[in-house]
Amino acid sequence: MSLFVKDTQEPTVRSRSLRHNLFRRMQDNTDASERTLISPLTLQRPVSRTLYWLVFILLALFTVVSLGPVYWMFSGGLKTSSEIFQTPPTFWPVHAQWSNYVQAWQVMGLLLYFTNTLLLALGAVILQILVSATAAYALSKLQPAGKDVIQFCFFCTLMVPPVAYLVPQFVNISNLPFINVSLVNSWSGVLLPEAANAFNILILKSFFDGIPAELSEAARLDGANSWQLFLRIIIPLSRPALAVVTIFTVVATWKDFLWPLLVLSDSNVQSLMVALYHESQPNAGLPFNYFIAGLVMASVPPILLFLLFQRQIIRGINLTGLKG
Repeated sequence: MSLFVKDTQEPTVRSRSLRHNLFRRMQDNTDASERTLISPLTLQRPVSRTLYWLVFILLALFTVVSLGPVYWMFSGGLKTSSEIFQTPPTFWPVHAQWSNYVQAWQVMGLLLYFTNTLLLALGAVILQILVSATAAYALSKLQPAGKDVIQFCFFCTLMVPPVAYLVPQFVNISNLPFINVSLVNSWSGVLLPEAANAFNILILKSFFDGIPAELSEAARLDGANSWQLFLRIIIPLSRPALAVVTIFTVVATWKDFLWPLLVLSDSNVQSLMVALYHESQPNAGLPFNYFIAGLVMASVPPILLFLLFQRQIIRGINLTGLKG
């Protein structure tokens, strides 16, 4: 039965066959995009193989160097405060203090801040997917008047540093125009200003542009309207791009610091990064090794998120590009 009209109305054989062929074509394109850049035949050449391993060794060295601060942080969470500042530094703790993590979790009350940050990340994902996907769909498939101008304005906003509009943005949420409501010390004040993300809109629009127009036309032959086309065709085909946007949104929300610091002064609604900043102040009286242990625990979720979904991230980036 048709997905878009009454149950008694059968889709045409031609439109069903066309949709099936187009779905299969997009799957073939997805498989082709995951092929390696260097063919096995090319690697059989001595020069190509030498260059390949040279690049590999350089990347491995840069990776080790970039992981140095991360290792210092993780090992510092197992040291005493005096050993952290010891000169010369120890490569590994003399006596590993695994209890530092338990003490840091209890003393700093990290359960509350982890929960707050998770809820903020969930709200950010819902808002950004809702706003970005619908805006990208309108620009890509509905072809509104002035589409090129709107897209150019989106690109222009990417050129403006976020700090430049920090003050006017804070003034707006302090006293919302027309309704005179303050969003300070509420999660709405953190989430709403970031709901429309130009980068996510352009990423999704670029992906939507790659969906064949014939697929939309076949759905319209079955009586689908624009909203049904968006939910039944565009969204299911865009899962790789939506996965990338979701992961980027979660990581960005998790590590966001400056804006939540300005908006959330109540400790009961603060995010994890803001709470760690307040705990690092000298008047907080927190041992430095507990603070480092707290940083380690705050770093684990985004690292695990990337390790678990790195294939989806790379695949989505390969399938998505910014086209004019």
